[in-house]
Amino acid sequence: MMDVKSTTPITKTDFNFSGQTSAYFGKVRDMYGIGEDLMVAVVSDRISAFDVVMPRGIPYKGQVLNGVAATFLDSVSDIITTWKLATPDPNVTIGYRCEPIRLEMVIRGYLTGHAWREYALGKRTLCGVSMPDGMKEHDPFPSPIITPATKAEEGHDEDISSDDILSRNIVTPEIYAELERVTHALFARGTEMALEKGLILVDTKYEFGMRDDKLVLIDEIHTPDSSRYFYNEGYLKRQENGEPQKQLSKEFVREWLISHDFMGLENQSPPELDDAFVAGVTSRYIELYEKITGDTFQGEDSDSPLSRIKENVEEWLSKR
Repeated sequence: MMDVKSTTPITKTDFNFSGQTSAYFGKVRDMYGIGEDLMVAVVSDRISAFDVVMPRGIPYKGQVLNGVAATFLDSVSDIITTWKLATPDPNVTIGYRCEPIRLEMVIRGYLTGHAWREYALGKRTLCGVSMPDGMKEHDPFPSPIITPATKAEEGHDEDISSDDILSRNIVTPEIYAELERVTHALFARGTEMALEKGLILVDTKYEFGMRDDKLVLIDEIHTPDSSRYFYNEGYLKRQENGEPQKQLSKEFVREWLISHDFMGLENQSPPELDDAFVAGVTSRYIELYEKITGDTFQGEDSDSPLSRIKENVEEWLSKR
């Protein structure tokens, strides 16, 4: 296991880059606007679950997310234009500024996570989409289902149906049809790439924006923060035997928090993350990076990662 004490987790940023015009601090990514056309995304080591940021960062997590996202963004450029221009630092992606669409396009191939929790309560529709009777946890849907969520500025994202999206004029019918088409195409590509590495892409979410009146894929894709993976080997046997699936995802973090009586509900405070748990989370993230990319993770160790980021971003901007 990589020594998680050899690097300083990035939990807070406050940069002032050359030409900076704005700053937005998200749950995991901090977005800095440069001029009118560029965004610098600094991917922190913060970890969130149930839409709550945990009190402690996870070493190397940001580097893993940034590396996986860069790999997949490059792999889908034939499907849709992406916002990405460059990754000048292990924790940074620079790309085009877009007008974000306030939706998360969630797509699910299997009855897992939030969908299963709803199903177990007896519900058979999710975001207006029907779910068949007689399914077990982790069973595949007959075909992938899209279950969108509104993108909240603060607090919890909320499930929303396609009918409500259109009635609330979040996007036009034409744009929504394109969102669904691209979401299915991206999920198919991600599924194909995962299977090549012995993984099942279970579910994921995509975020989009508009640039020059065209749909653009933004944020990250197919990372362990936005996606859930099963190991393909042994999947069917585990389902037949009613055994838990072997996952590479953030679900084990959610399960650990639930076991410590935290689900992000009102008046609940997240538990302290102990050293062993933090090291285990780092190990899981690195495992997914290596499994999904086929590359050995080369973590960038630094006592002053913020100085490194500042230097690398400024160097890239000076050459643009």
